[in-house]
Amino acid sequence: MSQSLRLGIAGLGTVGAGVVKIVRQKATLLEERAGRPVTISAVSARNRDKDRGVNLSSYAWEDDPVKLATRDDVDVFVELMGGSDGPAKAATEAALKAGKDVVTANKALLAHHGQALAELAEANDCVLRFEAGVAGGIPIIKSLTEGLAGNDVERVMGVMNGTCNYILTRMEDAGLSYEEAFKEADGLGYLEADPNLDVGGIDAGHKLSLLSAIAFGTQVNFDAVELEGIGCVSIEDIRQAADMGYRIKLLGVARMTGRGLEQSMTPCLVPASSPLGQLAGGTNMVVVEGDQVGQVVLRGAGAGEGPTASAVMGDVMDIARGLRMTTFGKPASKLVPAQPANSTPPAPYYLRLELSDKPGAMAKIASVLGDAGVSIHRMRQYDHAADTAPVLIVTHKTTRSSLTEALTGMAETGVVSGQPVALRIEEL
Repeated sequence: MSQSLRLGIAGLGTVGAGVVKIVRQKATLLEERAGRPVTISAVSARNRDKDRGVNLSSYAWEDDPVKLATRDDVDVFVELMGGSDGPAKAATEAALKAGKDVVTANKALLAHHGQALAELAEANDCVLRFEAGVAGGIPIIKSLTEGLAGNDVERVMGVMNGTCNYILTRMEDAGLSYEEAFKEADGLGYLEADPNLDVGGIDAGHKLSLLSAIAFGTQVNFDAVELEGIGCVSIEDIRQAADMGYRIKLLGVARMTGRGLEQSMTPCLVPASSPLGQLAGGTNMVVVEGDQVGQVVLRGAGAGEGPTASAVMGDVMDIARGLRMTTFGKPASKLVPAQPANSTPPAPYYLRLELSDKPGAMAKIASVLGDAGVSIHRMRQYDHAADTAPVLIVTHKTTRSSLTEALTGMAETGVVSGQPVALRIEEL
């Protein structure tokens, strides 16, 4: 019998407990598929006495995850603690320096330190894998690094935060305000301890930066991701988008352009009939467009014990089989610093304005748009009972800089009340 692959698991929350369950319950299946047993030597967490719904008595316990990462009876360090720095970073670095392979679900750690950790892994002939860090159970990392390796990737986009998709879906289906849907999601335990990680687009932005690195052969650059959360989206936007045949999603888009690497995680309108438009609830979806394969759509659970633990075990099984992959699909030394795009490609935009209900207001707006080179594709005015009139405008394709110029000009007309909402319409 081949020597077993021995795991040390740091972090025994929902995902960590799920990994332990898979190793215990599916031991025979894992051995048959890997050609060797997969076992757990030791574990670590902040609270030794917490009931996690799984028997841990047969494993050694380490209070210090760094000590766990360097144990002689650990071949693979499984980091499931979370956090971009602190114990997660220290233990991961210690494991790699000790010659241990690492599997992690920590997108924040890699979004901020991915290049340095990839270099450290390769310097010590180690593997650093992170399938569980992006889109839960969807095997998007494996798809990009293996199945689509013969393609030049033209665009990666997707819905990568199930909480935001749940909130936007509930707003549309139940007619809830953003505040009501947010409260409902919080009550169900869907939100992070810091909700802005979800609704501010930060969590999803971490994931997009990792996919960009693999897709375009660049060093991870989370700081260059354009971030805008869903807090600006109102139920009026949801309804008016639906009237026009669109749905609003927190959409990540990455593509290499002549102006540099575009990375954005912002609310966008997508056709309601498209796969992304039909995506409901907490589900994730990633769309990859390659020059050879065309468009590939991957859909699945983006979080939760089973899906995320499944992704962790996918990486573990690759290591057990002897598959040695570089962290981002090519040697870290070959990853080039990406020049952030200084502008995005032209696109149509959705605008919602509250205009003063008086003669000439719309003419002023049309004039401002025209002066900025932004043409109107269609326009609607909705019933109103106050002193302002809600007006919806969809533009022809325009640049973001031209739109920004127009929005600045609108603020100077004296006929716009409040802050206009401007959302890009992403064509699929």
